[in-house]
Amino acid sequence: MKRVDKVMNHPVFRENMEKIEQAELDRFFCRHGLQHILDVARIFYILALEQKLNADKELIYATAVLHDIGRYQQYVNKIPHNEAGAEIAGQILADCGFTDEECKRAVDAIRGHRRDSDDGDLFGHLLYKADKLSRDCYNCEAETECYWAAEQKNMQVKY
Repeated sequence: MKRVDKVMNHPVFRENMEKIEQAELDRFFCRHGLQHILDVARIFYILALEQKLNADKELIYATAVLHDIGRYQQYVNKIPHNEAGAEIAGQILADCGFTDEECKRAVDAIRGHRRDSDDGDLFGHLLYKADKLSRDCYNCEAETECYWAAEQKNMQVKY
């Protein structure tokens, strides 16, 4: 997991995560910090194993770790975080030794992670699913105030 460690220690990653954390200090629910991205990574990896997805563990983890990296840009510049994140992630992944093919696969998944598509991209679909399954709505103080529809909330442990 050396390349994932490089991603998490990359100055652009660290700077953006710090900005996201500061921007979400007063956020009552669904923060996008280290705990969230690691939960998404672990669930993404489990889903990939269950589906027998042909993807490197490091690529799965790096993609999940970077999936929300554009959040700060969404807060300050109103750029959708998946679009901003795809740009930022591509730069970080290339700097950390991921191949062009791996970068494209990760960036495409990050760009599409806010919607579940039927385009046949299992890698992107599993990132989307892991992001949704990472939320522990059953244990959230803001569950009754959350804007998610009842059928979208995770009301039991799944992964």
